[in-house]
Amino acid sequence: MALRRDGRTASLLTVGAVTAVVAGLAPGAAFAAGDPLQRYAQQELRWERCETDGLPAFECAKVKVPLDYAKPTGRSIEVAISRVKAGSAKQRHGVLLMNPGGPGSQGLTMPVEFEPMLPAEVRAQFDLIGFDPRGVGRSSPVACELTEDQRSIQHPYKKATFGKDVERARSVADKCWEKAGDVLPYITSRNTARDMDVVRAVLGERRISYFGYSYGTYLGAVYTQMFPQRSDRIVLDSALDPKLAWRDSFRGWSSAAELAFTRWTEWAAARNAAYGLGGTAAEVRKTYWDLVAQADRTPVPTEDGRGLDGDAIRAGYRAFVQVEAVTPWIVALKAAAAGGPAVPGVPPMAADDNMTAVTWAVFCGDTRSWPRDPEQYRRDAIADRARYPLAGDLGATVQPCAFWKSAAVEPATVVNNEVDALIVQNQWDPQATLAMAQGMRRALHGARMVTVAGGEGHGVLVAGPSCADGAFTRYLTTGRLPAKDATCKN
Repeated sequence: MALRRDGRTASLLTVGAVTAVVAGLAPGAAFAAGDPLQRYAQQELRWERCETDGLPAFECAKVKVPLDYAKPTGRSIEVAISRVKAGSAKQRHGVLLMNPGGPGSQGLTMPVEFEPMLPAEVRAQFDLIGFDPRGVGRSSPVACELTEDQRSIQHPYKKATFGKDVERARSVADKCWEKAGDVLPYITSRNTARDMDVVRAVLGERRISYFGYSYGTYLGAVYTQMFPQRSDRIVLDSALDPKLAWRDSFRGWSSAAELAFTRWTEWAAARNAAYGLGGTAAEVRKTYWDLVAQADRTPVPTEDGRGLDGDAIRAGYRAFVQVEAVTPWIVALKAAAAGGPAVPGVPPMAADDNMTAVTWAVFCGDTRSWPRDPEQYRRDAIADRARYPLAGDLGATVQPCAFWKSAAVEPATVVNNEVDALIVQNQWDPQATLAMAQGMRRALHGARMVTVAGGEGHGVLVAGPSCADGAFTRYLTTGRLPAKDATCKN
């Protein structure tokens, strides 16, 4: 995705507390008189044609925001935003900000990518507003210049290699602080929520509606907590539990992985005639762990020549939520281990450098939940692996936050409010697990939750179509939530 600034200027927009009435904007859209953020609300937006390969043209602009909101008259940075206008000026309700997750994912193209998935009545009512969060993409990006190995988040625990794992985590923290230490403390969810509110004011809106996916659900929840009176219609797809931010989120993947794995063994056993992995769940489980043990002795041959050891096979634990897709992969691994055709290589799970830098800035800067003692991670990895053999150590082992140069500038956000929101959730989600979404539901007392029974994978509305679509459309177009939490089936 590339933002090009070579298009012609489409429009100018000037708003602020002083000019709100003159411009015909809703009173209260900008900040109160005397608020130091008022000068940011008064900035001019220069909307320009923003073209990307393979996508229709849409509008982009830059919004200046304070780097440090505790010092709003100090250094500023830029946040890149985009817009696809509402289909009907007469029916227009307001703006729908959108965030694709991460943290660290670029969201500038999200409106034009998501637009075809939206019902016509939703499109008629909302300007779709995308943005690259601070530090990401076109928004004053940060970088750490990490190697591929340093950009990988999950590493198995082994006694023999733990010292190297500690040094890897330390080197990531050191590199990031060397390259961007003046900015990293301010790349947090709370500051991104504040940026969203500046965008709201600059666009002349009293309130904003919001669609957030994955990490974007946490960001949306933080916004509702910080700005409840400015939150309109909030949709959270595949939600995270705010109480688990952030280390406990990593560790929370492991228990969900075991549940998904158990479900898969039962599914595969019922189809032993087709797949030959075992006639009972216990036999299928043994087949898998025998394969892991054999791969640890002799890596499974891959087409790229790298081979897959047992830890690399375990690292694919998220795939077990999609039983029909993962089973042929296990069958192919078993055949390759027995001398059959090599399997396709598995690309390393490493984000790009910018996304990795922002990921750790947010994870380490949002909370003080990360132990500083490497030995604590060793103990937790051993304990979690014993309890959750599939992935326990992958979620509990040492991470760069153990060596982050500065503790979180602010306390973690406690989400506990009555703001309306719609949470949609697959039953079998490997990243934003059902238990995590239920935690989000407990934190948002005014919310309603629609669970897709048997739904597989990360994302409900973004994967569409879904049985939750009706509730989503009704809420965005009318503001009416379901009367109670509901479960549906595709």
